[in-house]
Amino acid sequence: MYIRLLVILLSTLLFLNGCGYNQIQKNEEAVFAAWGDVEATYQRRADLIPNLVETVKAYAAHEKDTLTAVTNARAKVGQMNISADKLGDAAAMQQFQQAQGSLSSALSRLMVVVERYPDLKASQNFRDLQHQLEGTENRINVARQRYNKSVQTFNSSIRTFPNNLTNKFMLHLERKEPFKADAGAAQAPKVTF
Repeated sequence: MYIRLLVILLSTLLFLNGCGYNQIQKNEEAVFAAWGDVEATYQRRADLIPNLVETVKAYAAHEKDTLTAVTNARAKVGQMNISADKLGDAAAMQQFQQAQGSLSSALSRLMVVVERYPDLKASQNFRDLQHQLEGTENRINVARQRYNKSVQTFNSSIRTFPNNLTNKFMLHLERKEPFKADAGAAQAPKVTF
């Protein structure tokens, strides 16, 4: 009787050890952490933009439309947040990406203003902020790539055997949505002077 109970207990422990439960949990936590990094880099950009706009305003007051577009896009981005429980919602991710795309577009127009006005480019303050913004955009890209890698690892872990059984019968976790390219991103933007 005790031997049979011991065999059942040991086989249950061995099964649970190989079922992937803990690994799936770790992978999901990695997705949440990577998403936090994405949000932090977007926040850095949102915090930096008002300084950039104020510096540009001092040199290019006549380009008010472009600066207003940047300010409005930044405000829209500030209102758009995705909580960790919505990472599997494709529509929410698309909305988030559209808001970020609007801001990127407004910033691109701002850079055209810079090219048109050499005095603005010569401003040391503006150059410093421009480098900060460029670095932030690179950080955003890296954070997005890390997030997508975490999503890929997580999604694979809940879809492969035997973890898929653990997920199906115990966890019921949904796939997470990765970042996707914005519509038209395959074409290089045209810059004219």
